[in-house]
Amino acid sequence: MYETILVATDGSSAAERAVDGAIDLASTFDAELHAISVVDTSRYGDSMLSGTEGVIDELKGRAEVVLEEVETRADVDVATEVRHGRPHEEIGEYADAINADLLVLGNRGLGASDQIGSTAERVVRYVDRPVLTA
Repeated sequence: MYETILVATDGSSAAERAVDGAIDLASTFDAELHAISVVDTSRYGDSMLSGTEGVIDELKGRAEVVLEEVETRADVDVATEVRHGRPHEEIGEYADAINADLLVLGNRGLGASDQIGSTAERVVRYVDRPVLTA
């Protein structure tokens, strides 16, 4: 049913549930598993971050740690990708590049809210692939 699954994570508790689900699905369907973490530079404004490579490097380092945790937890091989930009755009572009059959992501990110997060909503609205939220 699924040959290529993409899970997006920011390390939040909802993303952790998504990672668990994606790992289970990849194991069940013997699918390729890809994991992406996007450094959300749009949150800060690219112009505000210009000349502050240290900040971007720190955010990228955190994303790499989150992806290493996915690799450690998975019982399948995981291809990882760190990108920076608008999360829903980067997730969509990467999904297209790997021809993902399914995207899995948390229903909210690191921000505290009881509603669906903006990234999850935008991925569901604009990415032309099946999406599972956790």
